[in-house]
Amino acid sequence: MDLSFLKFLRTLAFIEGCSTLVLFGIAMPLKYWFGTPEAVPIVGMIHGILFLSLVVVSVLGIWRVPTGLVLGISGIFAAIVPFGPFVLDIWLKKLVPAEASQA
Repeated sequence: MDLSFLKFLRTLAFIEGCSTLVLFGIAMPLKYWFGTPEAVPIVGMIHGILFLSLVVVSVLGIWRVPTGLVLGISGIFAAIVPFGPFVLDIWLKKLVPAEASQA
């Protein structure tokens, strides 16, 4: 099991989930409630890159970790759903052996 890749996948999922929250919770309210749309293209582009990265890394994780096909595909769907990456992290954490999580 490639624990360094699993750690990278979990970190990327967390960052992508946070970027979704920033986009929906900060940038879009600034645009629609306060009339300042400047943040949306910047945050949106960063979120888009992170989203695509999470999809690619989830697919690679099927073979590298291995996460299994169901969990790998779940990673793709988790990238689409708000708060999905945080739920995915709970599932991925279960793949970490007990000895590795204590280190």
